[in-house]
Amino acid sequence: MLPRDHRARIVWEYVSSLNLEPLYEKIEVTDSTAGRSAIAPEVLLGLWLLATLDGIGSARELARRCTTDMPYLWMLGTVSVNHHTLSDFRVGHGEFLDRILVDTVASLVDCGLVPLETLGQDGMKVRASAGSSSFRRKPTLEELQKEAQEHLDRLKREAENEADRLEGDARRKAATERAARERKERIDDALKQYDTLRDQREKRKKGDGEKTRMSTTDPDARKMKMANGGFNPAYNVQFATDADARVIVAVDVTNEGTDGGLMPPMQEKIASDYGKKPKTILVDSAYATKESVKTVESAGTEVVSTVPRSEQLEKHGKDPHARQKGDSDEYAKFRERMAKEEYKDLYKKRPSVAEFPNADCRNRNLRQFRVRGLVKVKAVALWHALAFNFTRMTNLGVWEQ
Repeated sequence: MLPRDHRARIVWEYVSSLNLEPLYEKIEVTDSTAGRSAIAPEVLLGLWLLATLDGIGSARELARRCTTDMPYLWMLGTVSVNHHTLSDFRVGHGEFLDRILVDTVASLVDCGLVPLETLGQDGMKVRASAGSSSFRRKPTLEELQKEAQEHLDRLKREAENEADRLEGDARRKAATERAARERKERIDDALKQYDTLRDQREKRKKGDGEKTRMSTTDPDARKMKMANGGFNPAYNVQFATDADARVIVAVDVTNEGTDGGLMPPMQEKIASDYGKKPKTILVDSAYATKESVKTVESAGTEVVSTVPRSEQLEKHGKDPHARQKGDSDEYAKFRERMAKEEYKDLYKKRPSVAEFPNADCRNRNLRQFRVRGLVKVKAVALWHALAFNFTRMTNLGVWEQ
């Protein structure tokens, strides 16, 4: 009933070629608890990859499609699945997803399809699950922490006094207690991160550090300036893309509101994962801070970007490409290099390289995360990177569509 050339069949062929042994090793059989048989990891992996390609970002929506849409029914076979299992699998294997990404790109490097000579890096602000109204100052957080602890203690006392409850009621009570416990844990985490964020704001002279606010629903989220000019709780998704094959080679997610300082960690990750350093990295001026350029160029990678403009230089009519006071040798060479036409022409390739995967992921509904916390958010970003690379591999003829 499913056409022979349908994308679901290609996805299944790709998933079947992967080494899923790390996922199988986590499946345990015990005599102490009763339960159903585990769902094969390739089924869940195929479902989420196909769902990401189709722009589905909700576990409940995917569970519904698994009962109505032929591609998902075909991939399931006779297996049934619920949204809890789908949700847990999506965010519970971030390290494995990162390893799949690296192994897949490494195989393309060995085949000569990805030269890994010139890369582009760009960031994308994606709305967090938390709302703006969830941000609170420290005194309010401390009061909420106290209330959450009292609520949790009260639920525990009620559970101890009701030993003979009905099974259904017991499950509801357990769910209520779990929700209360998770809420307290989020508030505790917000208070732990508060002091660090306050000190960072004071160090950057961003005003009164005591006015710092943290989200009670997603402590890892930060308010960032978005593309529309407003400020919303968000995460900063970073993609590094090969300029020749247009394949994502590395993914990171931070809660930093700016891209300054994010280039060196990405280059270190690429060198560690592939044992190779790119010759050139294309970035916009936000990445080209003096410290970042010095670190990356000292490691042997040329930075190609526009030279950040200085009002003081323009006021005095100085050439921004000439060495300035306070420049390191690496930054002075960067200024001189970017005055040459060949590097200016090379920089013109940056949008088609670095911003291409951002646009594709936006079109696949990466506009707001439905999960909370850096670990889970990065897992979702990795699903989108895998979906993007799968599409690129079909275009390159690795997987025939």
